[in-house]
Amino acid sequence: MMGGMGMKKPAEAKKGLMVSPIENGTVIDHIPPGKAIKIAEILNLLQPGYVVIIGQNLRSTKYVLKDLIKVENRYLTGEEYNKIALIAPNATVNMIRNFEINEKRKVTVPDVLEEVAFCANANCISNKEHVPSRLYTVSRDPLVMVCHYCNFESKGEELKLKGAGGR
Repeated sequence: MMGGMGMKKPAEAKKGLMVSPIENGTVIDHIPPGKAIKIAEILNLLQPGYVVIIGQNLRSTKYVLKDLIKVENRYLTGEEYNKIALIAPNATVNMIRNFEINEKRKVTVPDVLEEVAFCANANCISNKEHVPSRLYTVSRDPLVMVCHYCNFESKGEELKLKGAGGR
């Protein structure tokens, strides 16, 4: 018998919910399609020990398609917010406690990024010496950063984020 006792019919299910809820942890929502894996990699979420749900190319009312990441029992640091902002500047991060959204934050690209990304200029001192990387935001849309040391301008997609296969 279809729709038996205890089973919800599709019309009764929560509209649009394609992945199961988490009790405690972090949900990164409104990620551009195809970017969730890159974000999971730079946040080191693909390591053993993390329960991670990645949804790709999900339907969105705000955007046509989006990616989504859910991580159980893990919350993000400020540096991690900055990394997400460089890849998904319109992302929203929800902190979940007891299956409820406890806090909701939009990521933003900060005015100054320190020790988050490498300068795209291979000859920059920050790529050759042990000096902290420091980039300034010139534009957020499109994303353009300039290096503190060599004044090299980089588009967002040219930046190599620390923790993403970098040194």
